Amino acid sequence: MMHKNSGFSLIELAITVFIIALILGSLLVPLQSQIRSRKLDETDRILNQAREALLGYVSANGYFPCPASGASNGQEASPNHGTGTCNASVTFATALVGFLPSVTLQLNPVDGSGYLLDAWGLPQSRIRYAVANATVNGITNPFTRTNGMRNAAMANIQGATTLLFVCRTGTGVTATGCAAATDELSDNAIAVIWSLGENAPTGGGAPHEDKNLNNTRVFVQAPYSTTAGSIFDDQLTWIGPPMLFNRLIAAGQLP
Repeated sequence: MMHKNSGFSLIELAITVFIIALILGSLLVPLQSQIRSRKLDETDRILNQAREALLGYVSANGYFPCPASGASNGQEASPNHGTGTCNASVTFATALVGFLPSVTLQLNPVDGSGYLLDAWGLPQSRIRYAVANATVNGITNPFTRTNGMRNAAMANIQGATTLLFVCRTGTGVTATGCAAATDELSDNAIAVIWSLGENAPTGGGAPHEDKNLNNTRVFVQAPYSTTAGSIFDDQLTWIGPPMLFNRLIAAGQLP
């Protein structure tokens, strides 16, 4: 007597595998989104911690630390706070750009070379830092110089037009400012701290992320986007005059 085969045919197995793949795929996409969201939140926390550490340093010393260079192992790069000069990775007329001096600020955890990383934790994920070094009221390098901000005076710092810019879009940005006043999140930031995000170090290119690698005094904080042509996952925070003055007055460093 012939018995009917009770096993699965190849077609049935293929259909089963396809259905399982669809189910797993539907589970993995939300999981990846949740992981990304957690890393974005954690990077925000790291940047806020870095900002508070900088404000604490300024409150104690009356000046900002110099940026770290790629060879200073998380320390300020050859600072001379008597003159306010720094041996940053990039030094030019209106800004000093480099890495956050994590060891100087006593932040942790850091990588094996002493640099604070964002939540992505990659070797290229070092937290970056820029501080304005424009002349204000005849005082050169006032923000990294002993008594520099006191001598420049609060009113002159508040009204300075050559500090750091933060723009809400990179479209139309130049090396000296945002495309329009309506694009300005800040036109007189004194320090900017930022992460290059998940896609570091190459970034998404123009028109937004490339501005944060141009080593100018203009930075971009655009909406998060994975759309080709407008990719942006950098995260920024900054210190402007009102926040800074509040801390310095409370610490007795100003007026």
